[in-house]
Amino acid sequence: MVVISLGGSIVVPDAPDSGLIRAYKTVLGDHITSTGDKVILVIGGGAAARRYQAAFRDAGGKLADADAQDWIGIMATRLNAELIRHSLAPYCQDPVVYDPTGPISFTGSVLVAAGWKPGFSTDNDAVLLAERFHATTVVNLSNIAQVYSADPKLDAAATPLESVSWAEFRGIVGDEWTPGKNLPFDTVATKRAAELHLRVIAADGNDLDNTRKILAGKPFFGTTIGPA
Repeated sequence: MVVISLGGSIVVPDAPDSGLIRAYKTVLGDHITSTGDKVILVIGGGAAARRYQAAFRDAGGKLADADAQDWIGIMATRLNAELIRHSLAPYCQDPVVYDPTGPISFTGSVLVAAGWKPGFSTDNDAVLLAERFHATTVVNLSNIAQVYSADPKLDAAATPLESVSWAEFRGIVGDEWTPGKNLPFDTVATKRAAELHLRVIAADGNDLDNTRKILAGKPFFGTTIGPA
């Protein structure tokens, strides 16, 4: 079982990237054919979610209304997920999963999931699905190639990390959830993944050759969070 948290910034960087979606269908199809693995693909909201959240605030919405901002972001994930689910036919035979704790039909080779409810991002949905389906690793593919010791936009001394413990990673991202905040892995998901002793691989979702290496268990470029 492979669980992938695929950032919305990869699927829809500005507009839907149909070429990349086709490429992912090939990558996942090759992996499924060669290994017999099933894949859970959790789709984020990315830039679309952040734009709509910003529009809500510009239109007079309150910054403190975190639930409203979360619901707006969740709906972006669901639109992105429906695009992916239908684009990956015939591998996807089941409806998009909105609630990782509810009834789930998984009859196809790829199960697509989206945002659930306020309070966390789709990273946490990926962790909950990994727990439910007994996966030991979540592959987190975004527009960040590696995790840094600090935010490189704010700290010139920040350095890329090949591996980091959960305790060290929590020191980097903190414990507070903020809707739309661009983190390597969200704070709520981080806490639960640490409790489960999951391994998270963070890598650039635009690098398809690297993604193939991750799926094949070969050396890759990225950051391993948690157990090696």
